[in-house]
Amino acid sequence: MLSIVWFRRDLRCEDHPALYEAIKRQSPILPLFICPESPMGKWPLGAASRSWLHDALVGLQTQLIQLNSKLIVAKGEYLLILKSIIEKTQADSLYFNRSYEPDQIKWDKKITAELSSEGIYVESCNDLLCNPQEIRSQSGTVYKVFTPFYKAFQKQVDVAKPHKNPKKLASPSSWPKSLAIDDLNLLPKIKWDTSIKKFWKPTQDQAKKNLKQFSENAVENYIEDRDQPALRGGSCLSPYLAFGQISPRVIYHHLQNQYKKSRNQSHRNNVEAFLRQLVWREFAYNILIHFPNTTDKSLDQRFDQIKWKTNKKHLMAWQKGLTGYPIVDAGMRQLWKVGWMHNRVRMIVASFLVKDCQIHWRQGARWFWDTLVDADLANNSLGWQWAAGSGADAAPYYRVFNPILQGKKFDPEGNYVKKFLPELKDLPKRWIHEPFNAPENILQQAGITLGKNYPNPIVDHNQARLDYLAFVKESRDETK
Repeated sequence: MLSIVWFRRDLRCEDHPALYEAIKRQSPILPLFICPESPMGKWPLGAASRSWLHDALVGLQTQLIQLNSKLIVAKGEYLLILKSIIEKTQADSLYFNRSYEPDQIKWDKKITAELSSEGIYVESCNDLLCNPQEIRSQSGTVYKVFTPFYKAFQKQVDVAKPHKNPKKLASPSSWPKSLAIDDLNLLPKIKWDTSIKKFWKPTQDQAKKNLKQFSENAVENYIEDRDQPALRGGSCLSPYLAFGQISPRVIYHHLQNQYKKSRNQSHRNNVEAFLRQLVWREFAYNILIHFPNTTDKSLDQRFDQIKWKTNKKHLMAWQKGLTGYPIVDAGMRQLWKVGWMHNRVRMIVASFLVKDCQIHWRQGARWFWDTLVDADLANNSLGWQWAAGSGADAAPYYRVFNPILQGKKFDPEGNYVKKFLPELKDLPKRWIHEPFNAPENILQQAGITLGKNYPNPIVDHNQARLDYLAFVKESRDETK
């Protein structure tokens, strides 16, 4: 007997459901990772994710070697690679954790059907807090609004306790040939990811350190601090979750234990607010599973009938952080520099692209997918449709964030803006979020020449808001 454990975006050994089920067989285990030779779906990994994946695979290989095992690395079409390795090793079973991405679901069904017909035992395991397909309303309908989904989760779900890290894995008598991780060519030839690697350590140990630091320090003020991008008010766990370097169950139970032990109601409220965000992630998968087209099409189909603008200059200015609105530009430059952006700022920049520039949310979703190290198809799709007002539990389309007021509210001292827009570092905080309204002498003292070392606004927000509301209302009315 020999079991193949197929690793995908679950690059860890601790609390790995598929690995755990394979271990229960008490037979040798062959860990496998397959990198597609060419895109096997509409959403192949973006550039930032590929860089992270390389380091995450190196970390997984290290873990497996410590367990008296190793990772076999292959490149090509999933089914062909699996059949080839099964034939060479005489493996009789395949275990993997389920993916909920639409294209991967199709592949998994095909793989399961073909291998099962050939006598191979195939088992797929759930790697979320719950099976989102099972959470339904009393009438059996799918939840499209988060709060009822959250309440149902609390009533219906008993989150499984994490499995401990195995001490040793039984190895095959012989190993098939493997590529080196470097052979996958995941790293960019031009080292644009240097600043990302300075900011992040894509290891399982770092994921645990971030969890420990957050639970011991930041969670105490999570509700108050999480919307202030200048502070580290969040957990910085999202990329580790996206690549499965830490299990959502480990995070959930770690903080749930804090909640149960704490007698401080404020502390309990902060912990619960963070746990709610973990369940939001489950809600995103719930939407993706039941509405797989939402990766490319609006859940509210009227939004896809709108004749969105194709202004390449505005799109490029947004991508490069040159819109003339500091909170937007700081966010986009943070994204380019470290492959990540604060969640509050993600909402602000998304609103600006869709509602101030009238550019389809898909353009923003694609850019985020390519540049975020925590790019996750379910979260990315839900988040952009939320911002556009076209998706599940979305902000209404007529809610348009004012980038000046958002900056003043959530970055009142301008520290976040100054960190990522050093050209504005000498501008007084009174004008830091609206340099275009600052008196000329103030600009001169700060060394700023609008249109030269910092751009003028590409749109007038007040007028853009009015234009957008009229534009969308007319389009929506036409499609009723």
